[in-house]
Amino acid sequence: METLYIEKDINIYCVTAKSFPNGVLEAHQELHKMIPFSKERRYFGLSRPEKGMILYKAAAEKLEKDGEENKECESFIIKRGNYRTITILDFKTNPHSIGTAFETLISYSDIDPNGYCVEWYFNDKDVKCMVRLKDN
Repeated sequence: METLYIEKDINIYCVTAKSFPNGVLEAHQELHKMIPFSKERRYFGLSRPEKGMILYKAAAEKLEKDGEENKECESFIIKRGNYRTITILDFKTNPHSIGTAFETLISYSDIDPNGYCVEWYFNDKDVKCMVRLKDN
């Protein structure tokens, strides 16, 4: 486990999954149809419990060159701050490892109660599972 400091808020476009976990792949596919792939852009998954269910959003970082707002996607912000992280290498061979990582991360009492579980897909095979910590 590591702590990662995100210096600036990250503005993102996102698509909310119709269900969790079954709608996650579809949400990512829908997002990628609307947002052109770029190696400059970071890609995320966001989740949190709401009204007794898990709300999941597939997300892509907004770039300055994107210009005007994308009307097909929601806008959202990943807040700056300290995040506790677990990196999962080659997550596709064991996708359940993401859920296990988040179970560990949310078990600590110092996490932001209003935060999200954040998956940062920093390449095609690996993911950082992150939860924001409370501000000091």
